[in-house]
Amino acid sequence: MTSKVSVEEVNAFYDSVFLGEGEQERVEEVRENYARVRQPVSKANLRPGGYINGPTQMAIADSAAYIAVFTRTGITPMALTSNLNINFMRPCIGEAVVAEAQLLKLGRTLAVISVEIRAEGSDKLSAHAVVNYTLPRED
Repeated sequence: MTSKVSVEEVNAFYDSVFLGEGEQERVEEVRENYARVRQPVSKANLRPGGYINGPTQMAIADSAAYIAVFTRTGITPMALTSNLNINFMRPCIGEAVVAEAQLLKLGRTLAVISVEIRAEGSDKLSAHAVVNYTLPRED
């Protein structure tokens, strides 16, 4: 099977729905059950010492998980986060953060996704998240 969405489709969806200031996160790769997302960071995303803050890492984990679900369901705007558990392992220091999401299970109403988070260019894991998404019911 192949992904039900392309990088271009997801980025266009994000551009039309999630209006933000500054540089937006971008989807870099999708394939079935997998998504890689990159988020540039600014001073607003940093803690003292230049560490990329936890809320930024949690947000990219959530976004990458959302997109991983799309690879199987197509763009599903009303898929909603039902749980996000994150473990921070080491400081995340860099000019961008990258999240790689792997869809572990897709049921009728629930998806479970594992997400690895790194500073761009680093092979060391900064954080690991497990995200659950509730899927809209088809009646």
